[in-house]
Amino acid sequence: MPWMETVGLALLLAGAWFWMDSAKAREAGMRAARAACDADDLLLLDDTVALCMLRPERDDAGRLRLRRVYHFEYSDTGNNRRRGSVTLLGSELVMLYVGPRAEPETALPDEGPLLPPS
Repeated sequence: MPWMETVGLALLLAGAWFWMDSAKAREAGMRAARAACDADDLLLLDDTVALCMLRPERDDAGRLRLRRVYHFEYSDTGNNRRRGSVTLLGSELVMLYVGPRAEPETALPDEGPLLPPS
């Protein structure tokens, strides 16, 4: 087999591996985001995560892995959007961030309608 065909086949196989590994990692990110939203009684918006960052990094055992950070949006009241993130090293969850929640607003006493000065 000529060397160009060998290189082309190797690139094709590497691309297929990367695609399948990315799909597996994305699914792990989705599971983590869904679990966090379910645990805190939040609504996961758009039912998806979006890749924000991808870079190589070493794990605790010294192996080179891909670090992926996914962002997702959720709602705590049903009429707002807040951003969270899931960080994976390979397909293992490293960090999950769900931002601070809005404090419930306290109702102010009704002072009646504002009238113009007489």
